[in-house]
Amino acid sequence: MAVTFSNLHTKSGLKSLDEFLSGKTYISGDHLTKADIKVYAFVLEKPGDSFPNASKWYHTVSSQLAASFPGKAQGVRFGSGAAPAEAAPAKAAADDDDDLDLFGDETEEEKKAAEEREAAKKPAKKKESGKSSVLLDVKPWDDETDMKKLEEAVRAVEMPGLLWGASKLAPVGYGIKKLQIMLTIVDDLVSVDSLIEEHLTVEPCNEYIQSCDIVAFNKI
Repeated sequence: MAVTFSNLHTKSGLKSLDEFLSGKTYISGDHLTKADIKVYAFVLEKPGDSFPNASKWYHTVSSQLAASFPGKAQGVRFGSGAAPAEAAPAKAAADDDDDLDLFGDETEEEKKAAEEREAAKKPAKKKESGKSSVLLDVKPWDDETDMKKLEEAVRAVEMPGLLWGASKLAPVGYGIKKLQIMLTIVDDLVSVDSLIEEHLTVEPCNEYIQSCDIVAFNKI
């Protein structure tokens, strides 16, 4: 839908622009477009504090244009009361007295091309998989289980994204000890439940291991 602004050199015109820009950074979309440049050309100077939205927008556009066209303008002067005299014939020919109709000459192809250029500027973000730190209790069958071989069986389990850490033996009762072992996993590659059910409590590990419990699970 076309948007029309009138008399942007007057307070009433700036008020309508200020109301339109409420909650917006640009005239259209989330980046500078030809619509902003068109409106900017009709605003003679930065709007005052009574038009905060228009003032913020004017500053944003000015900054981007200054970055695109560095240096100082030389031999160019504007009066404070009205638009430059050179612009008068063009306005008369248009016969719309500062009426500014936006978006009318921007085709779908131009919009698509602008979106593609903007997308190309944004660097592709590589998704980083999260990691977790896990503490496992590994329980033997009885007090006669060789705990050294039990730990060797646990550490023999290898898969991408799995790193075994520190371990210790902790008493359970009746002379039985359990293995407490730390591990770090890449969340997208390793499921702790699958590690227990498909590796630690099946052959050959189940010769030594009766059961495993997750004591702690923390995201890194």
